[in-house]
Amino acid sequence: MIYFSNRLFTILIGITLFLNSCTSQNKKDASDFFLKANIEFRKSNYQEAIRLFDEAIDKNDEFSDAFLNKGIALIKLNRSEEAYESISKAIEIDHTLSQAYMARAEASLATGNLIEAAADLSEIEKEYADSSKYYQIHGNLAIRKGDYSTAMSDYDKALSLVPNSAEVLVNRGYLFYKDGNYAQSQIDFLAAIKSNPRLTEALNNLGLIATKEANFEQANAYFDRALAIDPANALALNNKGFVLIKLNKDQEAKPLILRSIEIDPDNAHAYFNLGLYYRVTKNWNKALESFHKSIDIAEPVENLYGFTGLTYWDLNQSDMACNNWKKGSLLSDAMSVEYLKKHCK
Repeated sequence: MIYFSNRLFTILIGITLFLNSCTSQNKKDASDFFLKANIEFRKSNYQEAIRLFDEAIDKNDEFSDAFLNKGIALIKLNRSEEAYESISKAIEIDHTLSQAYMARAEASLATGNLIEAAADLSEIEKEYADSSKYYQIHGNLAIRKGDYSTAMSDYDKALSLVPNSAEVLVNRGYLFYKDGNYAQSQIDFLAAIKSNPRLTEALNNLGLIATKEANFEQANAYFDRALAIDPANALALNNKGFVLIKLNKDQEAKPLILRSIEIDPDNAHAYFNLGLYYRVTKNWNKALESFHKSIDIAEPVENLYGFTGLTYWDLNQSDMACNNWKKGSLLSDAMSVEYLKKHCK
């Protein structure tokens, strides 16, 4: 599964102007907490940063910068709804805080509120006309809307302003991959890795390209690199499991796929791969159970109906096999089209 990133991009608000304007002891204490919080944020200690931002807010409940930076830390922890509330409070206090509109647009995207995200981006469009970060998130919004041509244009513009932006390179690589342009997609993912060697999304996607090319050993190496950085990366665990099945190492594959499902139980690809494992071990009923879980998630998975039908065929249930291949054919599942023509009237 290709992953595209709309990671945090907002720069933390600094403290210099705030300190110059503060005179009371409470505001001085708030400033101290704010500074400590920013230090923790830069160390990626987001939970501690949030605690310290809250201390600053407790000392000064009109501290818009603290509400904003707290929201940014919350986004880092995937607590997007809380982030939205905190950033909205920053905007309520200071309507001129343009960075807050950018951050809130990201929080809105993460919660699926595309209208709110578009409104916030529109609010700062002129001010950020030459900002790579603006075009990055505008492109992410376009992808969510299914407007891939606009997204590509936005990412091209973002990269013209900041050529080594790893996250934009990953997202543009996703668009090339989606169009079947694997060569250009690979170029972008490799460039992203050069810019940020720890970007697991790019490593995972490079593994997917190698998988598409049936270069399973290379794919396995990419997934291993991703897992060395993040052992709980559900996508890399699942994809490595698939590759191990292809390498006839199915007993090594199963625990990885199950671990992936434990981390992300809504990944249809993981249930599909688990079904493939059970097919290899000729456990047809378990395979069907897994394939149907994948179908229930209603996420496009290549050859899902094809293998589901084939498993029914192996169980001598030809009617069920043909019904699944008919459904797959309607979804342009190439395997279903082939087997429907071959076995069904």
